[in-house]
Amino acid sequence: MKRFVDLLIKFRWVIVILIPLITIVLSYQLRYAQFDGSYRIWFAKDSQTLKQYDAFKNTFGNDDSIIIVFSDKNDIFNKKALHVINRLTNKLWQTKYIARVDSLTNYQYVHKNPQDADDILIDNFIENIDSLNKSDLQKKKKIALGEDLILNKIISKDAKTTMIVGRLTPKAGNTIGASKHIMHDINKYIQEENKSGYKFYLAGGPVVNTTFSSLGQYDVKTFTPLVILIAMLLLWLIFRKISGVILTILVVIFTFSIVLALQTIFGYKLNNFTANMPVFIIAIGIADAMHLFWVYLLARKMGLDNYAAIHDTIEKNIVPTFLTSLTTAVGFASLGISAIVPIKTLGIATANAAILAFILTLLFVPAALAILNIKVKVNKNIEDKKGLGSFAKKYAKLIMKYNNKIILASLLLFTFISFGLTNLKVDSNAVRYFREDVPFRQTIKEIQKKLTGPMSYEIVIDSKKTDGIKNTKFMQTVDKFSKALKEKFSDARHTSSLVDVVKKFNEVIDSNKSIPNNNNLIAQYLLLYSLSLPQGMEINDKMDVNERLLRLTASMNVVDTSKDLQMIHWIKNWWKSTPYSAQVNGQTQMFAHMQSDVTDTLIESILLAILVTTLLMFFIFRNIRMIPLFLIPNILPIVLVIGVMGWLGINIDIGVAISGAIILGIAIDDTIHFLIKYKEARKKGFNFEDSLAYVMQYAGLAMVLTTVVLSSAFIVFRLSQFMLNANFGLITAIALLIALLVDLLLLPALLSKLDAKEKSLLN
Repeated sequence: MKRFVDLLIKFRWVIVILIPLITIVLSYQLRYAQFDGSYRIWFAKDSQTLKQYDAFKNTFGNDDSIIIVFSDKNDIFNKKALHVINRLTNKLWQTKYIARVDSLTNYQYVHKNPQDADDILIDNFIENIDSLNKSDLQKKKKIALGEDLILNKIISKDAKTTMIVGRLTPKAGNTIGASKHIMHDINKYIQEENKSGYKFYLAGGPVVNTTFSSLGQYDVKTFTPLVILIAMLLLWLIFRKISGVILTILVVIFTFSIVLALQTIFGYKLNNFTANMPVFIIAIGIADAMHLFWVYLLARKMGLDNYAAIHDTIEKNIVPTFLTSLTTAVGFASLGISAIVPIKTLGIATANAAILAFILTLLFVPAALAILNIKVKVNKNIEDKKGLGSFAKKYAKLIMKYNNKIILASLLLFTFISFGLTNLKVDSNAVRYFREDVPFRQTIKEIQKKLTGPMSYEIVIDSKKTDGIKNTKFMQTVDKFSKALKEKFSDARHTSSLVDVVKKFNEVIDSNKSIPNNNNLIAQYLLLYSLSLPQGMEINDKMDVNERLLRLTASMNVVDTSKDLQMIHWIKNWWKSTPYSAQVNGQTQMFAHMQSDVTDTLIESILLAILVTTLLMFFIFRNIRMIPLFLIPNILPIVLVIGVMGWLGINIDIGVAISGAIILGIAIDDTIHFLIKYKEARKKGFNFEDSLAYVMQYAGLAMVLTTVVLSSAFIVFRLSQFMLNANFGLITAIALLIALLVDLLLLPALLSKLDAKEKSLLN
């Protein structure tokens, strides 16, 4: 070790110049960094869910759309509002990546010819707006409120709110930049229509994708400098040395710049999770550098010269900082088993960053200190003959005096809070990824309140034979299913399929809104309807080319994914009792099925991290009795914080799922520093009380300070409008504070029961 430190000191100028130079060269690649906010990033390329969804799009086209909603305080049936609808409808038709537009004005209205009752007409519902008088408008309103195909979908039941829907082309979802292009045009249209005085709400895939991107980019641009600023302020308050602030911050800047540059070089795109890597790396890097600088200052205050202090610092810190970096890396790397791609990429990249931060800290900080030779005033009053300060000794006496009460209080608290686990829910609903004040959430709320369910299940029903969808029995079964779904679940607001078209034709021709008992008649209705539709409004998105598969769209309210899965399960079971079968598809069910991935990520990553880090601790201490002492203070904070979530009604989402392994990886750092320093003290021949004082002197205060900095860094995420980041930040910050209290109170109290004798079990 002495030779290693001597080499660091000898080549100090080379190290201090070379590391920044390498960082600058690699950072040049960051100009090529790209951000991907597409829904596809949440699924692996070989994901069965994604393959199923792509197969659905190949058959029926895209289920994604751009939606424009607005309301009139009286009702929509006035010339100003109708002109707005008509202009937006025409503009959307001309927009790239939009395949079809549905609105109140171009609704294909099926009705009898007033001049010839035997002639059936299908035309745009509202044309020649300026020629309509008040009586005409009221007549149109009455008709619209009786049309099942548009009521509570395109027009609200009070006729005050309407929706214009632009269906996207199949390739739009796979084309990078398509959402940005669409939103650029849509925002231009809305700006042009603002003179109408209406407030427009936007929803749909392009809105979600651009919201993901904009919030992600906002977070990284806002929180990274904010966290650095907070860290610098806290470091200044801790060290009162500008050198300590600069050296610590430089390490983390070097680390995240290099990691992000390598991510860019290897072709990885940033997403809402990986965009936050700089903040994670700041937290990791600061912990290593702070421990190093803290011990260095102590050594200088005790009278060691610069080089001797550097030797003492490396000797005392290399093992614990290596182990903490390794366990932190394990915590993040355990996320690499997740089936959710952004979580996997975040975990692997940040695990590499943890190791890189250790290497840079070990090289750059001592080399820089060797050059700076910081002036530190010697303080002979901070130690006794064993090198122990008064505060550290008071801490040790406190633990010895109240150890039983600490253990009992911890047990009672753990028992009470753990009951909250029974109230936990898992929710991966993509709508709830955003705060309620985000415009997209406001649109969803507006649609659900005034129109219909803003989410949708795309239910593909197999009639089991070619031309089977024209069969009377099949269509009657579909109609029966639609009614049963809405009766069973109040969150099922509206269904639409070719069944509604057949029923409408039968109503117009036979004054009977039902499925006719005649296969040929159904075929004639569908043929007449398809031949009468204008280009772009065809029905090939409602059935496959063999007319065997029928697409039924169910508009659903926003619910927990547990409820989504319950309803999806019910739908599949309902069709099992018929001669037919059904498969639920679409983006809503895709994200619903992510629930199991979220749960698996939380459980499997924590278990993997616990297993690997426990094995590491066993090889270090070589004593099986140490395993409980290692596990309890690191598992307890996770259980406690998740239990609190249950009591408070906070659902487990993806952000919380990744927090478990990260909390474990970072919280273990404190335990390692504590136990390593405790082992050192015991080897020096210190008794139990003096060993605790030694821990507090050389690790305890640094643990407190690093936890304050780390928690401050993570709690900043609570300001994010992206709820996955907000929940992650809150839970992680709270858990790290709990972990610190457990390490400084419960762990030594337990040690006092197992190891409070002259011959330590660690020897």
